[in-house]
Amino acid sequence: MICISLLVNKVLIRYYLPMKKLINQQLLERLASLLRSESRGMLLEHGLQPVQFEALQYIANCNRYSDTPMAVTEFLRQTKGTVSQTLKVLEKKGLIEKLTDAKDKRVTHLKITEDGRALTQQMLPSPILETASDLMSNDEVAMINSSLHTLLYQLQNANNFKPFGQCASCVHNIKQASGEYFCGLTQEVLTPIDIELICREHQYSQVIKP
Repeated sequence: MICISLLVNKVLIRYYLPMKKLINQQLLERLASLLRSESRGMLLEHGLQPVQFEALQYIANCNRYSDTPMAVTEFLRQTKGTVSQTLKVLEKKGLIEKLTDAKDKRVTHLKITEDGRALTQQMLPSPILETASDLMSNDEVAMINSSLHTLLYQLQNANNFKPFGQCASCVHNIKQASGEYFCGLTQEVLTPIDIELICREHQYSQVIKP
């Protein structure tokens, strides 16, 4: 009986689990393909490519420490040249603007414009994803959200990728007795809006278990 159990476990480890991982990848790629296809169609009228909109989304949601061209390059995992061209397109279309840092003139900050913000609000959330979510229960949506969050964390952690997470889940974010939030890394007070923004210095406050 023990031998049969061991044999079953070996079969599961060798064949079943790798197959499940492959199916998971295929499902994620199919979902991504459908979302990209929808996004590409919606962006045509604005003369934008999906990667350019990804950069715009990032700029719309990052904090003041993470709104530089280098941070965009790290987030998208693209070459500097590609990101430079992307930012030029966004700036030319009036969707972002470049501002020189008040203290260090060598640093350039990227800010989304009102037109850029309006475009992201028009595009997001994805209509096809929103329609699908409306057909699911709140528990199902929450379960998918949790699973995707866990998968993203494990993928980033296993491959030493920057998390680019929100302050709300960062080890440096300290909630004080007064109710205010404080960044232990920058030694600055954080507003409720700050803690919802993406930060390039993010480190998870606790391990997310699968």
